[in-house]
Amino acid sequence: MTAATPEPDPFTRAYWEAAAGGRLLLRRCASCGRAHHYPREFCPHCWSEDVEWEPASGRATLYTWSVVHRNDLPPFGERVPYVAAVVDLAEGPRMMTEIVDVPEADLGIGMELELGFRAEGECTVPVFRRSGGPHEVGGQTA
Repeated sequence: MTAATPEPDPFTRAYWEAAAGGRLLLRRCASCGRAHHYPREFCPHCWSEDVEWEPASGRATLYTWSVVHRNDLPPFGERVPYVAAVVDLAEGPRMMTEIVDVPEADLGIGMELELGFRAEGECTVPVFRRSGGPHEVGGQTA
C-alpha cells in the first residue's frame, strides 16, 4: 500500500472487504437507531457501543465540493484536478468522497449521486458520480 491509501485494521477490515466487493457499509446504532459514517466502534450520537454493520443503498446527494488543482501527495497529484466532496447518504450520514465523471460546470448542491468504486493500490475506495451514470468496481466500468 502507498502512504496515502487506507490500511485496514481488525475493526475496519469488514468495511474494506465490502468495498472490494462493490458494497458500502455503514454502522447503525441499535440504541438510538441512527446510522453513521466513518465507521466507529461506538455511536457518535448517543455513545452506545451497540452498533452493527449494514449495507448502504449507494444513493446520495451532493452537499458541497471543492475542485482540487494541486496535491503533492501520491496518488492524488497524478489525478488533479479532481472533485473532493461531502455527500449526504440516503441513510442520513454525511461522507467525504470524490465525485468522478461529472464536469465541474455540471456540479450542483442537491445533485443526485450514486455509488461507484475505484481501485487505489491494494484498496478499493468508494466514489460517487451523477445518478444514472456507469458504475465502476475495482477500476473496471460495469
